[in-house]
Amino acid sequence: MVEKKINIALCSFGMSGWVFHAPFITIHPGLHLRGVLERTKNLAREKYPGTINYRTLEELLDDEEVELVVVNTPSITHYEFAKRCLEAGKHVIVEKPFTATSQEARELISIAANKNLKLSVYHNRRYDSDYRTVKKILDEGWIGDLVDVEIRYDRYVPGLSHKQHKETPTPAVGCLYDLGSHLIDQALQLFGIPGSVYADIRINREGSLVDDYFNLLLYYPSHPVTLRSSYFVREPFPGYALHGKLGSFIKTKTDVQELALIAGKIPGGDDWGIEPAENDGLLHTEKNGELIRKPLPSLKGNYGDYYDAIYRSIRNNAPLPVTGEEAMNVIRVIEAAFLSNKEKIRISL
Repeated sequence: MVEKKINIALCSFGMSGWVFHAPFITIHPGLHLRGVLERTKNLAREKYPGTINYRTLEELLDDEEVELVVVNTPSITHYEFAKRCLEAGKHVIVEKPFTATSQEARELISIAANKNLKLSVYHNRRYDSDYRTVKKILDEGWIGDLVDVEIRYDRYVPGLSHKQHKETPTPAVGCLYDLGSHLIDQALQLFGIPGSVYADIRINREGSLVDDYFNLLLYYPSHPVTLRSSYFVREPFPGYALHGKLGSFIKTKTDVQELALIAGKIPGGDDWGIEPAENDGLLHTEKNGELIRKPLPSLKGNYGDYYDAIYRSIRNNAPLPVTGEEAMNVIRVIEAAFLSNKEKIRISL
């Protein structure tokens, strides 16, 4: 017997909707893109004929066929939209950053638990080829006990965004909430919650009112982890630099899936999520007394694995790919970072 498809509604059809969510929903055999909230446009229906256009959130929530709602609206609205969706009895995926505060995150987690609903956050960078390769290197112990780790997510975008909500100094806006959410989530997945955080957060773009640079130092008992991002990096640093007592692994940051999706490619196939050879990481270490220095091809990335896990969680009660608690811990680190930057001290977690 074939399971009934999960009807999904998106809360917007900007870049997040048409690049990161709709392509994976529409190719999944167990999922169906039922509708999209577009207040004035009809972009989703033009791209996916038969898709319902909801003009208001109330209209979307009144659709009893919708089981799962993706809250991919501007980050300042995540808490309000997610809360209303949960209270309407819908399972919810929230785009990162989860919420502006850990208190808001905790409340959403409580509502979902009380209503026996699934609540997840779309930390899709766990499914990038570069991160998966780094995790494999660490899991297999190739560089020994860690001494120092740096993870970066840099861009060169000196001008202000045309999207006003990204440049308005409201909660959950800025580089740390945007790109920092990815880096912090990866660090927490690899190393757990740090003992304390020290942060330097800055505004470098002319006319900007929101942060566009951060340098976070996460303190672990065995080693520090540095997380950095800047909008003024024209010549990129390695995205990952890991150094252990046996050796090092250096890896560029890659977004092969994002670039393919923006170009309109359909996810899937043997070559999906495969990095070109020039992006191979460099492993320089030793094993059984033998010195090793070689390029290391990356593992295959696939954001579709997130939606596979979402399907299994809703239909078979399997574990969520990203839990609300995991995403809340990302926000806790962000809160600690802003407090550290303000007080110029290490903040304990």
